[in-house]
Amino acid sequence: MKLKQGDKVMVISGKDAGKESRITRVIPAKGKVLVEGVNTAKRHRRPTGQTMQGGIIDKDMPIDVSNVMIVCEKCGPTRIGHRFDDKGKKHRTCVKCGGDL
Repeated sequence: MKLKQGDKVMVISGKDAGKESRITRVIPAKGKVLVEGVNTAKRHRRPTGQTMQGGIIDKDMPIDVSNVMIVCEKCGPTRIGHRFDDKGKKHRTCVKCGGDL
């Protein structure tokens, strides 16, 4: 999986298409990511203990990794390429402008 936690992504399909936000969690076994503020669902929560408050809460649900694109600061949504530096370390690069992500 080419996406990592903390990457800024844009949703390209579904009900939240066009929204930009950060990845909060990556689930590589299922090929899904959690993006904050995207694909939210209402969940009913029972209060547990004295401090926990119950009620209806909004919960971000996983979205398929194929429905998001990483956003480059210079050129916008793009695909991810790879390059190796002199020491042999692998770096993620923008396919459009060639800059590091």
